[in-house]
Amino acid sequence: MLLLLLLLLAAAWSHGQEQVLLRQSHVSVSRRLAETAWIECAAEGIADFQTAFIHWYRHRPSKAPERILYIGTGQASYDDNSYRSKYSALKKGTNICAFSINDISFSDEGTYYCAYWWDADVKVFGSGTKLIVSNKGSSPPENSEILQKTHENQITYVCLIEKFYPEVIRVTWTDEENKEITDNVVKGDTWKPAEGDEYSVGSWLTVPAENKHKNYYCKYEHESQQHSLMTRDSKKNALQDEDCSTHPGNSTVFNRDHLFHRTAYLVYIVLLLKSSMYYVIVLLFMYRMWAPTRQQGKKA
Repeated sequence: MLLLLLLLLAAAWSHGQEQVLLRQSHVSVSRRLAETAWIECAAEGIADFQTAFIHWYRHRPSKAPERILYIGTGQASYDDNSYRSKYSALKKGTNICAFSINDISFSDEGTYYCAYWWDADVKVFGSGTKLIVSNKGSSPPENSEILQKTHENQITYVCLIEKFYPEVIRVTWTDEENKEITDNVVKGDTWKPAEGDEYSVGSWLTVPAENKHKNYYCKYEHESQQHSLMTRDSKKNALQDEDCSTHPGNSTVFNRDHLFHRTAYLVYIVLLLKSSMYYVIVLLFMYRMWAPTRQQGKKA
């Protein structure tokens, strides 16, 4: 009976926990020096949002996340008094918490997260918004399309998004019911040409050939815009059996610099394996030389 009660309590706790969701609509914000940036966090599943404590964290590369402030019913409470002139927060409407960074400098760069403490040990975080300090404003992708390749019993869709700035972008695949697909999905690293400061990215989805009549969607979220592409429109962009790295229309899909780095990495792995094998062979050779000498010593 006690075990059943504990299971029911655990199920109720996990069910309530799953309902809490924090959404940060912007993956990044770009601002010039001395400007102000606002980041919004939309809460779902919090019964009394106005009294709930919403926390804001900053994470910088190679450093632990640090909490800046939290806000409940009144004014924000700061973890450090020096933050008062730099950061502020307020609640808007029934579920929005807005956070601002004032008088922006390069040291303010990082990824900012809103958070809700379910209890002392469990925290729910938003997806994060990266602050980029730059004189160059954001620019949407110049081109986005889905390329298609059929091989034996599989179909591979390549979602290509070209020439955008900044480099922060979120790419997801969904099915006809708008459910996110995570299996058989590969997201490549963003890259840019040797000359220029605009980025491109590719994401691959592989499905069984019998699903060729189903629609899949490649959705991307960028600071400048959000957009969705449908695989049905990719039939006209079917890839042929040819060298894609030299095809004029698809040169950015398999960027030469990207292939160069990938090849260099594979060469490094091969050399490392060869080095390890050489080390084993040398040890084996030394052992064979040493074993007869040891046996002769025993006979003596």
